[in-house]
Amino acid sequence: MSERFILGIDEGTTAVKAALFDERLLAVRTARRVVGVRHPQPGWVEKDPVEILGAVVDVVAELLADAPGEVVACGLDHEGESVLAWDAETGDPLTTVVVWQEKRSEGVRAEFSDADAAEIRRRGGLPLDPYFSAGKLAWLLRNDDAVARSRTRGTLRMGNVDAFLCDRLGAGFVTDASTASRTQLHRLGTPGWDPWLLERFGVPEDVLPRVGDSVGALGVLRHERWPAELPLTALLCDQQAALAGSGCVAPGAVKGACGAGVFVLAHAGETGPEPGEGLLPTVAWRAGGRDTYALDGGVFAAGAMLDWLCDALGVAPTPAQLGELARTVPDARGARVLPALAGLGAPWWDPGARAVLAGIDGGTTRAHLARAALEGIAWRVADIVAEIRRELPVDALRVDGGLTNEPLLLELQASAIGVPVEAAGADATVTGVAGLAAAGAGLLGSIAEIAALVPAERRVAPTGDGDAREDAHERWRTFVRAAGGLR
Repeated sequence: MSERFILGIDEGTTAVKAALFDERLLAVRTARRVVGVRHPQPGWVEKDPVEILGAVVDVVAELLADAPGEVVACGLDHEGESVLAWDAETGDPLTTVVVWQEKRSEGVRAEFSDADAAEIRRRGGLPLDPYFSAGKLAWLLRNDDAVARSRTRGTLRMGNVDAFLCDRLGAGFVTDASTASRTQLHRLGTPGWDPWLLERFGVPEDVLPRVGDSVGALGVLRHERWPAELPLTALLCDQQAALAGSGCVAPGAVKGACGAGVFVLAHAGETGPEPGEGLLPTVAWRAGGRDTYALDGGVFAAGAMLDWLCDALGVAPTPAQLGELARTVPDARGARVLPALAGLGAPWWDPGARAVLAGIDGGTTRAHLARAALEGIAWRVADIVAEIRRELPVDALRVDGGLTNEPLLLELQASAIGVPVEAAGADATVTGVAGLAAAGAGLLGSIAEIAALVPAERRVAPTGDGDAREDAHERWRTFVRAAGGLR
C-alpha cells in the first residue's frame, strides 16, 4: 500500500509556496515561485492573476512529479482581501489582482455616513477601510470598462483570489466563510452574503462566489499538467491557516505571522465576539456548517518597513544586515520609527497615517534607526496584544514568518508584551492549511489534534517588570497619537 500524503498550497502576497506532508504533518517536499507585485500609481498595488495561476500550477506539478505516494487531501489558502474580476465564459481575467494593501478605494469609503459606517461595523465587525474587499470590488464595478462590459453580457465573476483559482482549476465558483468574513459583504453568524451590505457597496450578489465550508469535502482541483486530481479538503485565508499551523486551535491561543506585515489572530471559540473598537471579529474557519471565530489585528508594514529602510534610505544592504546593525547598540538613543507605510491598522484604524521617523539628532546613527525600527514593530504588535487581553487571557504569542529569524526582534517582542514568544519550527501558513486539509479528509479526528503536530521550536522569555513595561508602552502610545495626529 502506497504512503498517503497531504498537499498544502499557500498563495501569498509575494510568492506561491507548496509542500507535500506526511501524515505526521512533516514536510517531505517543498516548492516555491515568486510572484511580481506592481505599484503603477501611488497607493495602487497590483498582481497578474495569470502569473499567480501559473505559479500554483507549477509548484503543484513540481511536487507531484514522481511523488512517493498518493495525495489524499489538499488545502489551499490565499492572501485574504485581494480581489479581481474575470469572465465566466472564457475564464480570462478582466482586471489585475487588486492587492489587500491597495488604497484606490479610499473614495468609496469616504462616501459613507457615520451611521452607515456604524451599521457596516455592527453587521460584519469590520471598520470602513480600503484594506477590505468590498470597496475594491465597488471601485472596479464603477471604474473598469472591461468589468462593465462583462456585467452587461451577464458573464461577470468577481471575488477573492481563492475563487478565481478554484474556478479555473475545476473546484467551481466557490469561496469559504473565512474569506467572506474579510470582504465586508458578509454578516457574522450568517451563512453567506448580506443583502444590506451588498446594496450599500453596490456589489450584485450574482457576480460573487458561493460561500461554503473551509474544511471538509469541498471538491477537486485538476490541471492537465498534474498526474492526478486533488481532493480539496481545506480552503481559507492565509492568516487563518497560519492560526491553525501555529497550533492555535483552542480558545485563547494567539499567533502572529511576521512577514511584510504582522497579522495577529487570537482563537475566540465558537461564539462570535462582539465588534469592538480596536480588534476585528472574523471567521477563523467553518467546518460542518459551524463557524469558529478569531479576533484579528494587523500591523500593515513590518518587514515592508525594514525593506524600505534598506532600499530607499540605505540604512543597511538587507533586512538581515539591518538586524545585525541594530544589535550593535544597546538602545535607539531616543529615535522612534512608526511603521505605517500602508496606514495604521489595529487598534488605531487610520488608513491615512504615514510612516514616521522621529527623535533624531546629530548623534543618531544607522544602528539607532535600525533598532528603532525593530522596536517600533514590537510595540505595534504589543498594541494589538493589549487589546486582545481585554477579551481573552494571553499566555504566549506563537510567531512564524521571515522576521522570526531576527533574534533581537523576538527579544524586543517578548519584553513589549510581557509573555513568552514561541517561534514555530515550520511555515505555519502552509503547514496549517495542510493540517486543516488532513482534518477535512478525516486523517485527523478533529482540528484540535493539529496542536500536537506543530510544537514550538524556540521560546524567548520577556525581561523587565510589569510597571516599567506599561510605562514604556504608554510612552509609545503617546508617540503614535502625536505622530499620527490621533486622539
